[in-house]
Amino acid sequence: MNFVDVTTSEGLLALKSGVVAAFFIAIFLAERVWAAARRPDSNRVIKNGLLWVLNALMSPLIILPISAFAAAHALNWRPEWMSGPAVLLFDLILLDLYLYFWHRLNHEVPLLWRFHEIHHLDEFLDSTSAIRFHFGEILLSAVARGLFVFLMGIDLFTVLVFETIVLIATLFHHSNIRLPNKIEAGLSRLIITPSIHWVHHHAVHADTDSNYGTTFSFWDRLFGTRSASPRQLDMRIGVEDKTDLPLTELLLRPFQMRR
Repeated sequence: MNFVDVTTSEGLLALKSGVVAAFFIAIFLAERVWAAARRPDSNRVIKNGLLWVLNALMSPLIILPISAFAAAHALNWRPEWMSGPAVLLFDLILLDLYLYFWHRLNHEVPLLWRFHEIHHLDEFLDSTSAIRFHFGEILLSAVARGLFVFLMGIDLFTVLVFETIVLIATLFHHSNIRLPNKIEAGLSRLIITPSIHWVHHHAVHADTDSNYGTTFSFWDRLFGTRSASPRQLDMRIGVEDKTDLPLTELLLRPFQMRR
């Protein structure tokens, strides 16, 4: 039997794809057995899936090469002792901190919000919401992360491990899975859970501009962006005063003139 060689970036990329795909299938199926809220209509799921297909086609052609180039040409400022498992953990936390601020910028900078809004226009949350992003946001995110990787001297292995963690975390906290209250409360002290992230998708501006964390929940507490609003399963999801759009309009919306 041939095993994946996780010591190479190609091996880790293959392992990452397999792990994330398996986790998505497990979450998707679990939502249909232990749903927390009502189930979404199939047309919405198809629309989110088509947005993901477009981004998936971009990944090997544009996104991965950006990360690989940034890591290969990263600034060589780190001393020799900065290696090993402890530094890997440090870099993963550093990347998650970066992602907190990048997500926050996507809400605070009008140009970035034009693209990120497509994710928030979804009027229900489940595992397919985690893969619903405009291709423009994916491209901008790849460039910004590539610059951070270049400046911080982070290697490609760490980037791929981080991407795997982020994708799993994103699928989990967007999910429509009913968790026991005690388990969710315990997990939320360290990581982002559905009860935290659903508030971020609440169609109330003050809540939308809060709870920016992706993996760890302590960033929002540390920087004062944690919403005090509790999740309600009947809370309106989406963007305040706006409704979701057909696929073609979602793709064009960031480029349209607005008053």
